[in-house]
Amino acid sequence: MKPNPAGSSPEACKAAGQAQQQKTQATPVQASRQKIVVTGGAGYLGFSLGSSLAKSGTSVILLDLRRPQWELCPGTEFVQADVRNAEALHRTFEGVDCVFHVASYGMSGAEQLQKEQIESINVGGTKVVIDACVRQRVPRLVYTSTVNVAFGGKPIEQGDEDSVPYFPLEKHTDHYSRTKAIADQLILMANGTPLPGGGSLRTCVLRPPGIYGPEEQRHLPRVASHIKKRLFMFRFGDQRTQMNWVHVRNLVQAHALAAEALTAAKGHVASGQAYYINDGESVNLFEWMAPLFEKLGYSQPWIQVPTSWVYLSATVMEYLYLALRPICSLPPLLTRSEVRSVAVTHTFQIAKARAQLGYVPDKFSFADAVERYVQSTAGRTPGSTARTLLRLLLGLLLFLGLLVLALRFLGLQPSVV
Repeated sequence: MKPNPAGSSPEACKAAGQAQQQKTQATPVQASRQKIVVTGGAGYLGFSLGSSLAKSGTSVILLDLRRPQWELCPGTEFVQADVRNAEALHRTFEGVDCVFHVASYGMSGAEQLQKEQIESINVGGTKVVIDACVRQRVPRLVYTSTVNVAFGGKPIEQGDEDSVPYFPLEKHTDHYSRTKAIADQLILMANGTPLPGGGSLRTCVLRPPGIYGPEEQRHLPRVASHIKKRLFMFRFGDQRTQMNWVHVRNLVQAHALAAEALTAAKGHVASGQAYYINDGESVNLFEWMAPLFEKLGYSQPWIQVPTSWVYLSATVMEYLYLALRPICSLPPLLTRSEVRSVAVTHTFQIAKARAQLGYVPDKFSFADAVERYVQSTAGRTPGSTARTLLRLLLGLLLFLGLLVLALRFLGLQPSVV
């Protein structure tokens, strides 16, 4: 199962096949080929990973509750199922050589506040995946975790897998990070579980930061939307604050290498191991985002706002969202965990992945991803001027109101460090 960087982006497979019924197979599965399952296979990373492996000759099943928005590559099959559905997973995992558990929920925005859904998918779904792997004698399981299992608002500079412990579960401000940390530990504890008929389950986890790349659907479009609404006229945090990002093709490479490193041919070197995965560079978010502001035709944020004000505003926005959810949806501009992620340095080494997996990240430019995004949205019809102005006015009023609250409660300003 070798990585295929050249074919790891969803757009590479748009003309390769046509997704059809609830279970759609692009090409017949050959018995001699390796067979893998990607949970969360309709998402950006899951689809990119599955498409890359299919192009290298692997038989791929993409499992997700929603259908992929891209056309399937030859060699891939889509199964529409919930990762929490034990019966569906038991059927799908039959005869599978490796499972990539990518599915998760609650990474950013208003999703971070939906506690029950996050708990059910990230923890409950992971337990079902592990159980299905054991029952169907799947020998390898690779889990897509996150740097947030270790980061919770305290500075981390060039942390590694041995020196940085899990952030205390009870101190996480968001349910996503807490549940991903639980799932991360569940996967590692499952390593070595005996399989029926002999052998054992080999597991490992990959811990990436934010993902970018062509056709990325979560981070870039959301930030671009806020920029267009003039909701990002301010910046906060120290200009020396650093973080990591990872291009989707580098992350796909790491997943393929991790699966190989769980085999006997590679001495099971990755068995029971965790790896931080990124592009090998540390950046300041606002400087890194500069090409996005430029390509969209807007000036970069020039108003410097105290981080404590932004954090307090995010706290108020979270409570407003939860209080008004039965009536209307008022997604927060930023959540508390997102404020901490921007304002507090958290960078990680990839030396272990280089040494044990043979991971060598390629060089990519965020500006290229921005260029692709701008090109893909150039022909879209903008919303009405009146609606745009109304949203802008409401956004400004909300922001001003939150600033007033922040000023009023400065004596109770929280620490984000």
